[in-house]
Amino acid sequence: MHKLRAKIVSIRDLLATAWPITLITAIGFVVAYQFVKPAPPRHMTISTGGEAGAYYAYAKRYAALLAANGVTLEVRTSDGSAQNLKRLKDGEADVAFVQGGITEKLEDDDESDLRSLGSVSYEPLWVFYRNKRRIDKLDHLDGQRIAVGEDGSGIRGLALQLLEANEISIHSKKLVPVAGLNAAEALQQGEIDASFIISAQEAPVVQVLLRSPGIRVMSFVQADAYTRRFGFLSKIVLPRGVVDLVRDTPPRDTVLLATTANVIVRNDLHPALVNLLLQAMTEVNGKSGFFQPAGEFPAYKDQSFVLSDEAERYYKSGPPFLQRYLPFWIAVLVERLFVLALPIIVLLFPLLKIAPSIYNWRVRSKIFQCYGDLKFLENELREGYDSSRHAEYLARLDRIEEDAYSRNIPLAFSDLLYTLREHINLVREKLFKLQAQPVTENKA
Repeated sequence: MHKLRAKIVSIRDLLATAWPITLITAIGFVVAYQFVKPAPPRHMTISTGGEAGAYYAYAKRYAALLAANGVTLEVRTSDGSAQNLKRLKDGEADVAFVQGGITEKLEDDDESDLRSLGSVSYEPLWVFYRNKRRIDKLDHLDGQRIAVGEDGSGIRGLALQLLEANEISIHSKKLVPVAGLNAAEALQQGEIDASFIISAQEAPVVQVLLRSPGIRVMSFVQADAYTRRFGFLSKIVLPRGVVDLVRDTPPRDTVLLATTANVIVRNDLHPALVNLLLQAMTEVNGKSGFFQPAGEFPAYKDQSFVLSDEAERYYKSGPPFLQRYLPFWIAVLVERLFVLALPIIVLLFPLLKIAPSIYNWRVRSKIFQCYGDLKFLENELREGYDSSRHAEYLARLDRIEEDAYSRNIPLAFSDLLYTLREHINLVREKLFKLQAQPVTENKA
């Protein structure tokens, strides 16, 4: 029974020591939990362009890579960059391709909730024309029938910007709203005189027009001036003979302008999905291409949108550390658990290190209280013993001893209690000596 009581006393003292540590750690967990983002969703939607376009092809390859990591990327076709942006702002898409330069027409408020993950490829601007005389400046097209793309398309927005910069009226009825293969056919049939096309070199419409008799591609002699005036444009070169070495097509180096294909996301897209998407962009678009060396993309080339924080870190230091070595979902789980583990690392471990000292002090403090009373009594006796209060002194000693007995001390600290009893007995002996001292003196 006594052993059981002693164990209960020890456990009670341990709990009394542990509860402040537990409380502090629990508060730390609550605070840390506020910084733990929810698990990323397993579904995203990307808005691309037509099924025949490069955006759609890129998105399909992204979807395959994300599917391997347990994330479904739904690919939705659209009429172009304008519709893609609208879907982002309306919450109908999480990710979208946007052609560089399209945002020149937007207000700042329109893009406040959107962020860029960077550019993934050049989009060459081809100006094909029918004319025996070589044309190398856009103002030479003034008064001619020009295909500028359909309403809402990215090519139309860019074409109108460039024509307006060359003092060609963008309200002219000679600006025809056709694009792609329809524009190529109209140009071949002589129904139009020139056509703006934004597409990769291997696109069928480009290949057809490069090989069509009587149709030339314009070389921009003012390319450097355009890149200065329009920050989203780059200067690229189509080398001589690259299309057809035997027929020497094109017959000379051709300077082109190029915008960029940019991946834009909603600002609330989960950071883990942003990093996964950036890795897919690197895998798909990081290889060498017709106009760029390996590793040039993805990159932050078009600064029409603010670069997301995750993308900025990715371009500086690569994928998150855990995602380099662990499967995606395990890396996400470990990252979330790490945030919750911070209270253990920062609070619990140090507190547990000092817990034995706290426990030791707590138990000893019970004995020290008795020592305080004993010390006060001893000082009082030393300063002036009053024989008339001898019984009172003894009663106080008995109370101190009784108080020591009544204190619940763990067995491991029993030596402190026995030591206290010895000290009480020393004071009691001193008290009896003081009582006997006057009698001795009287006899003398």
